[in-house]
Parts: sequence; C-alpha cells; structure tokens
Amino acid sequence: MSDSSPAARFPAGALFDLDGTLLDSAPDMLATVNRMRASRDRPPLTLSEIRPVVSRGARAMASVAFPELDTEGVAGLVPEFLAVYAEELGRHSVLFDGVEAMLAALEAAGTPWGIVTNKPEYLAAQILPQLGWQDRCAVLIGGDTLAERKPHPLPLLRAAESIGIAPADCVYVGDDARDITAARAAGMPSVVALWGYRLDDDDPVAWQGDVMLDAVQALVDPAGWPQR
Repeated sequence: MSDSSPAARFPAGALFDLDGTLLDSAPDMLATVNRMRASRDRPPLTLSEIRPVVSRGARAMASVAFPELDTEGVAGLVPEFLAVYAEELGRHSVLFDGVEAMLAALEAAGTPWGIVTNKPEYLAAQILPQLGWQDRCAVLIGGDTLAERKPHPLPLLRAAESIGIAPADCVYVGDDARDITAARAAGMPSVVALWGYRLDDDDPVAWQGDVMLDAVQALVDPAGWPQR
C-alpha cells in the first residue's frame, strides 16, 4: 500500500527574529554592559547573568546591569547602552550552529527569507553585511521601522507583504513570547526557537507556537517546519 501523505515542504516564505534566533548576540551585549559598569567602577557581569534577557532589549539589559535603578533611571541609560552597543556590534557574536545550513536550504528551495526584530533598524542593518546577508535577506524590519513593534502583528504583516507572500504561507521563527504572539495575531504559523534566550520562569508551551524545536538543525529539513 503506497503512502499517500504529502511530502514535507519548506514554507513559501520564512521570517526570523534576530537575537536569540539566528544570532547568538549575548557576547556583544555582555561587552556593552561591562563597559558601562567599568566606567562606574563596577565589577563585570558574567554571560549567564545577562543571557536570559538578551531578547528583551536595551531597557532589560540596563536593568540587569544596574538593578538598583528605577524605571526612569533605566530609561535614562538606554541612549548610552545603544551608543556603546553600536561599537561592540558583531565583534563577539556568532551564528547559532546550523543557521547557515538552514538558510542555504531555504534558498535552494526558492524560499525567500527575512528578519523581523525589535532591535532598532539601524543596528540590525549594520549586522547584515558583517554576515554577508545584505543581498540574501529579502526584508528587514526593525523595532522602530513601523509605528508598532512585536508583539503587534504589523511588522510581520508588512514583512510578508514586502516579499509578496500571504502571511498564512509564511512561517515566523522566534525565541520569545512576543514573537509567537505576533505570529498568531498575523495569522502566520510559528516555530518556537528553544535554543534562544529565556527567563527561568518562561513557559514556551504556553506561547502556543505551531512547532517547538531544540536546535536550528531541524529546520534544514523541510519536515521540521509547520506543514499546512
């Protein structure tokens, strides 16, 4: 008896979060906060202390670096954090294992891919040429590109529109609850990147992504992606 089940396929379009999904940028963030702490005669932090909040942005990083500060004090450090981070950008970060093989597999299948991140667009744009992605990434949307940012669905909807593919025919891959919330609101299937950055009390199962994966390598095979 022959197997009539359809063969697994890559999605028509693939969209990714950046930090914690494609790029292990925690070392860049660590260098940034430790420069800020050193300028105030504070001892350095360790990677394990800052890694869980890397996907949460500049405010979260500043809060971990200076836990004694209130919300206003943390907000006041954001411009300094971004300025120092711009100098450390790409100096220490690396791609997660399997990312290049996955992107090559998507390209071989004719699937355009892009990045939707809450990182400021000017910083994300600087990373692309460092990775040789400036001509490969079909769309880049940062946290300040549009009037809304994740978990709002607008960035994902605009990215899908930009590559000319319906949201339901794209897949979004991210390591944070905001990523999966945005995908669900956009009507876009999602992959929870368990290899990324999470707080100890995060419950990825509760995010209700379509697929949960422990390693990027699973996405080199079309069977690793959500199937319609």
